[in-house]
Amino acid sequence: MLYVPLHKCLIIMVKTVIFDMDGVIVDTEPVHKYAYFKHFEELGIDVSEELYATFTGNSTRNVFQKIKDQFGLDHEVEDLIHRKRSLFNEAFDTKPDLELIAGVEQLIKDLHANGVELILASSASKSTISRVFNRFNLDQYFAHKVSGEDFVKSKPDPTIFVHAASLSKNSKEECIVIEDSTNGVKAACAADIYCLGYNSENSKLQNLEGASVLVDDFFKIDASFIKNLK
Repeated sequence: MLYVPLHKCLIIMVKTVIFDMDGVIVDTEPVHKYAYFKHFEELGIDVSEELYATFTGNSTRNVFQKIKDQFGLDHEVEDLIHRKRSLFNEAFDTKPDLELIAGVEQLIKDLHANGVELILASSASKSTISRVFNRFNLDQYFAHKVSGEDFVKSKPDPTIFVHAASLSKNSKEECIVIEDSTNGVKAACAADIYCLGYNSENSKLQNLEGASVLVDDFFKIDASFIKNLK
């Protein structure tokens, strides 16, 4: 399957693509999950897979605020964040098989070569974004990088995408978002930005119904496909 169009839109040339990072550009989710559950074990709390799935698209700060409230933890949120990031960084730096999502590097390079502006809008921390972009040499392709740690609310709140679109040299109507999570798709829709949902193996617990188009293989799409989506 290449894509499934779900809604009809006005014909407007796409000139800016706003990428999510985790699950779209690189699959750091297993590393995040390892760090979170290792930390949950240290804290002595039992977080179910179902509860953990609802955190997708949330910043680390918002995840731990929810955890703190739900489990009545006495720890300061900043201390929880620091410990989890230490666990993540240790795992990230020792994981030799961490790779970009299949086909996404080719897509990024093709979009850039064809004059499409690229912006990152990720719930990840600035330090995690820097680690990923440095490891895979992605800075050269992106005009802006936006981190969820700069916002009080996480996806599905639309603020991060509204801000990302405001940084674009093009109008919001000429932007699209690529997302792979329920909260990310909801955020894009709430920001009134056309959303391409990446329906991967890692998205099984995510509801992407709000996306305008679903794609399950980045190798099957290119700049021409993206630019003419609308």
